[in-house]
Amino acid sequence: MKSSDTPIVKDLVLVGGGHSHVAVLKRFGMKPVPGVRLTLICRDVHTPYSGMLPGFVAGHYSFDETHIDLGALARFANARFFHSDVSGLDLTEKRVLCDNRPSIPYDLLSINIGSAPRTADVPGATETVVPVKPINRFLERWEALRHRATTHAGKLRVAVVGGGAGGVEILLAIQHRLRAERGAAEEIEYHLFSGTETILPTHNERVRQTFAKVLKDRGVTVHSGQAVVEVTPGHLRTKDGQTIDADEILWVTAAGAAPWPATAGLATDEAGFIAVGDTLQSTSHDTVFAAGDIASMVNYPRPKSGVFAVRQGPPLAKNLRRALLSQPLKPFAPQKQFLGLISTGDKYAVASRGGWSLKGKYVWRWKDWIDQRFMRKFNELPDMDEDEKSDLPAGLAGADVIKEISAIAMRCGGCGAKVGATVLARALNALTPVPRTDVLIGLHEPDDAAVVEIPPGKVMVHTVDSFRAMIDDPYIFGKIAANHSLGDIYAMGGEPQTALAIATIPFGLEEKVEDTLGKMMAGAMEILADAGAALVGGHTSEGVELSLGFAINGLIDRDQVMRKGGLTPGDKIILTKPVGTGTLFAADMRHKAKGRWITAALDSMVQSNRKGAECLVQHGAHACTDVTGFGLLGHLVEMVRASEVDVTLDLGAIPFLDGAEETVREGIVSSLQPQNVRLRRAIANLEEAGKDPRYPLIFDPQTSGGLLASVPADKAEGCIEALKKLGYERSAVIGEVKAQSDALEPVTIRF
Repeated sequence: MKSSDTPIVKDLVLVGGGHSHVAVLKRFGMKPVPGVRLTLICRDVHTPYSGMLPGFVAGHYSFDETHIDLGALARFANARFFHSDVSGLDLTEKRVLCDNRPSIPYDLLSINIGSAPRTADVPGATETVVPVKPINRFLERWEALRHRATTHAGKLRVAVVGGGAGGVEILLAIQHRLRAERGAAEEIEYHLFSGTETILPTHNERVRQTFAKVLKDRGVTVHSGQAVVEVTPGHLRTKDGQTIDADEILWVTAAGAAPWPATAGLATDEAGFIAVGDTLQSTSHDTVFAAGDIASMVNYPRPKSGVFAVRQGPPLAKNLRRALLSQPLKPFAPQKQFLGLISTGDKYAVASRGGWSLKGKYVWRWKDWIDQRFMRKFNELPDMDEDEKSDLPAGLAGADVIKEISAIAMRCGGCGAKVGATVLARALNALTPVPRTDVLIGLHEPDDAAVVEIPPGKVMVHTVDSFRAMIDDPYIFGKIAANHSLGDIYAMGGEPQTALAIATIPFGLEEKVEDTLGKMMAGAMEILADAGAALVGGHTSEGVELSLGFAINGLIDRDQVMRKGGLTPGDKIILTKPVGTGTLFAADMRHKAKGRWITAALDSMVQSNRKGAECLVQHGAHACTDVTGFGLLGHLVEMVRASEVDVTLDLGAIPFLDGAEETVREGIVSSLQPQNVRLRRAIANLEEAGKDPRYPLIFDPQTSGGLLASVPADKAEGCIEALKKLGYERSAVIGEVKAQSDALEPVTIRF
C-alpha cells in the first residue's frame, strides 16, 4: 500500500469480491478519496466471473481467463485485502466479525457475497450434493468429479438438480468436457431434474424448445415437474416417489442467503436477503449497503443473476463515495429485462431477451467477446500516477475530526513521535503475554524496563530485526514480523524467552491508530505465544509507514549452540521453506503478481521455524542459519566461509514459491537484489549458472524465510521426512558439503 501523509478519517469496508465490488474497487482506484481507508474482506483470492464458468468447465477457458485477481485489483485500489471469511456483524459497534482474525471496524460497510443453492430445504442434500455456488468451492469439487469420471471404470451417473439456465448450462458444459476427455460417452448417464413442468421457466418458448432438443439429442434424461425431496448417498427421491441412482449430484436450485446478515440484525426479505432501497442502502442501517445476489431491492424485485450484480456496480460506487462525503445519495432503477446468453457446451449459444431469440456459433462468439471485454476491465489495470493528493475532500470529516487532524499536522518529531499514552495503554491492555517465571518485571508493570532472570546453566542469545510492512494487513504483518525476528534464535537452536517490540504506526485519528496497533500486535502475540516468548515491553512511534520489529532474547545450553561455522564435509544441505518472497512482493507492488501467489507466500511467511529447528537438532544438524535479506546464496556463503569448506548447490532441487520463476523471468526483482548479486564471485561455474532462468532466485532476499542447515548424510532422508510431517511440505535436500579446495570460488551450481 502506498504511504500517505493524509490521516485516515473513515474506513470503508467491502465484504465479498462479487461483481459489484470489483467495479467499486476499480472506480476507487481510478479516483481515490484521500482520508478514506478501503478494506476488502473475502474468502477467495481470485473471484470467478459467473458468465464464463460454463466455458471454464467445458475447457474453453483457463483459470486465469475466468477469474479476477482480487489481490492485484485491491493493490490497484490502494485497498487492504484481508483473506478471511466473515461470520457476523456487530452493528452497534460497527465491526465485521471474521473466522480467523480480530474484528474489523468500519464507518461504511458494503456487502456483496453472492448466494448459494438452498440445500437445507431438502433432507440429506447438504451432506451429499455438490452446490454450484459459491463457485470457487464448486470448482474444487468439480476437479474431483472430473478426475473420478476420467479414471472411473464402467458406468457413471451424473445428476444436476435445477432446471433453470444455470443447471442446463452447467450440465451441458460437464458433458462436453467429459466426452472430450473420457471418450466413452455412452458410459456416462446424465439426468436433469426440474421442479417446474418445463426447463428454463423464465425464458421464452423458443429458447425452451431449443434446449429441449439439445438435451434430447445428447442423451440427457430430463425429469420435468419432479422436484427432488430427499437425497441419500448415491440416490435421489422425487416428490412422486421415484428413486434414481446417481454417482455425482450437482445442486443448481434457487438461491439462498447466508444467515449472518439476518442474525446480525439487518433487515431482510422473507428469504434472508438484505433489504435495500433504491440507493442500495440497507433499509434498517444507513451505514450498510448491499448489492448482487445477497441484496433484495424492495421496490424492484429481480431474479438472482450476475447481470444485475454487474449493473449495480457503478451506482454502488457512486453512492458509497457520496455517503463518505456526506452528500445526498442517488436512486438506481434496474432494467426489467436483460440479454440472456446460454451456451450449449460446444461453442454454440442461444441469446434471448423478452420474446425473441437467436442461436448459433456466432452467438457464442458474441458472448465470448462480451465476456472477454468485461474481464479485461479488471485484469488489465492501468498504471497509476504516483503523486497522491493529500487534501481531504469536503464533507468527509466533521469539525471535531478536522480539529484532531490539525493537531496531528502540528506534531513535532520530539514530543509527537510517540503514540499517545491513552491509545497505547488501550492497545496494550488487550494483550496477554505468555506467563514465564523468569520474567520478574514485564509488560503490564509501571517500571522503566523489564527485568528477566537467566536460569542456571543457560546462556542468553540476543537478536533484533525490524522492517516496514510489505503488505497492508496489520494482523498478518504482525505475524510475519514476529516470525522473522524469532528466526535467528531458532537458527542457533535457542528457546525464545522475551521480546521487546519496536513499532511505527502511520499518523491518524486515535481510533484508527489504536486499531492498527492492536491488530498488528494481536498477530504478533499469536506467534510469540506459540514460541513461548513473553512480550515484556517496547517502543511505539508515529510515522509515515507501518513498521514492526522485535528485540528477542533466547536461552540455550552453552554446549548446544548451532552456529553457521559447523558445515562438515559429507553433510547434506537442507532448506525448510521455499524461496521467492522478494521477487513476488516486488511484482505485487507493480500489480504483476497473481493473488494466489501472494497468498501462498504469506502462508509460508507466517509458518514458524520453531518445529523445524527442533527437528534439525534432533537429526544432528552441524550448522544452521535462517534465510533472510541476503538471500539463499548470501547466507550459504556466510556458512561456507565460516566453516572453511566448499559446497555443491543443486539448483533443480531448490524449492521456489509459486510464481517466483515467472516474475523473475519478467525481470522483476527486489530492490535489495543487486547488492546480493555481488556475491556471485563465490560461484565457481558462474558463466554456466547465469544462463539458467532460476539463477536470479538464489540472490532473492527473503522475509521470514526458512532454515538452511547441514545434517549428516545418513540422517538427511529421515530429517526431510520428519520435516514434511511437521508441515514443512516443500523442505528439500538442496546440496552437499565438500572438503575445501584450492579454488577461490567455494560454491558450485549443479543443474
